[in-house]
Amino acid sequence: MTYVGRFAPSPTGLLHAGSLVAALASWLDARAHGGRWLVRIEDVDRPRCVPGADRVILAQLAAFGLVPDEPPVWQSARDAQYEAALAQLVAEGWAYPCGCTRADIAQALAQCGLTRERHGDLVYPGTCRAGLHGKPARAMRLLATPSIGVTAAPLLIDWHDRRLGAQHQNVSAAVGDFVLKRADGLWAYQLAVVVDDASQGVTHVVRGEDLADNTPRQIHLQRVLGLPTPRYLHTPLVPGADGEKLSKQNGATPVAAEDPLAALRTAGTVLGIDAAGDNAPAWLADAASTWCARWRDR
Repeated sequence: MTYVGRFAPSPTGLLHAGSLVAALASWLDARAHGGRWLVRIEDVDRPRCVPGADRVILAQLAAFGLVPDEPPVWQSARDAQYEAALAQLVAEGWAYPCGCTRADIAQALAQCGLTRERHGDLVYPGTCRAGLHGKPARAMRLLATPSIGVTAAPLLIDWHDRRLGAQHQNVSAAVGDFVLKRADGLWAYQLAVVVDDASQGVTHVVRGEDLADNTPRQIHLQRVLGLPTPRYLHTPLVPGADGEKLSKQNGATPVAAEDPLAALRTAGTVLGIDAAGDNAPAWLADAASTWCARWRDR
C-alpha cells in the first residue's frame, strides 16, 4: 500500500499555532512512511471563508517547508462528486430529507427530557425519518440505523486511533441521524471529507484531537458508500489563554512565518519532538527521523 496523507485546512482564517501542529504532524507522518503528502482546502462553508485566506495558508505552509507533493484541491470545486455520493445514498435508502430547524430539534429533545451537553451536538430525534408531514425540506440526513420507521439496534462504531488507542461511540445516542447537505444548500463536512479522502486515495489521516469524535460518523459513511477507511491519528491540541482549544473562533492569532525554525520547534514540543537543526530544513529532517522511530509501525 502506498501511503497518502493530507492536511485539510479551512480558510475561515489563517494558520495558527494549533493548525501548524496538525500540519506538521501530518507532513512528518507522510515523510516517515515514504509517502505522499497532500493539501486540501476545505472551503465548503463558503460564507465563513475569508477571501484570500486559502492562498495565504499555502504561503504559510511553504514558509515552514511544508510543501504538498501534488497541487492543492479546493472542495468548492467538487460539488458534482458530493452530489453523486448523496444520490447513491438516497437511492440505497440511507439518506432522507429533513424539515426540522434547530429550534424544532431542541424542542423535541426537551419534550423527551433531554438537554444538549456543553460543546455537544443536538442529537437528532428522527422526526422526519418517516416523512416530512407537509414541512418543506431543509436538509438531507444520513440514517444512523438501516431502516426508516423501524426501531433498530443502535449504531456502535469501534475504531483504533494510533495515538489514543481503542475508541468507541454510539452514534445513535451521540448525534443520531446527521446532516449531509445543509438547509442553506451547502455540503456538510462529514460527507465532503469522506468523499474527498476516498477520491484522493488517502490512507492515513493525521489531524487534531478535536476531530476524533467525528471519526465514527465518517467510518459509518465510508461503510455505506463502500469506501475504504483510512488509519487515524489525532494529535494533541494547543490550548488558548482561556484554556479552551486554540481556534479561529476564539481569536487565535496567525502563526508568524518570519522565524520558521522557532515556530516549528514550538509545534514540535506539542508533539513531543525535540529535534536538532539550526534551520528549518535541517530541523524537519531530524524531526522526520524522530517521528519515524515513534510512529512508523503504530
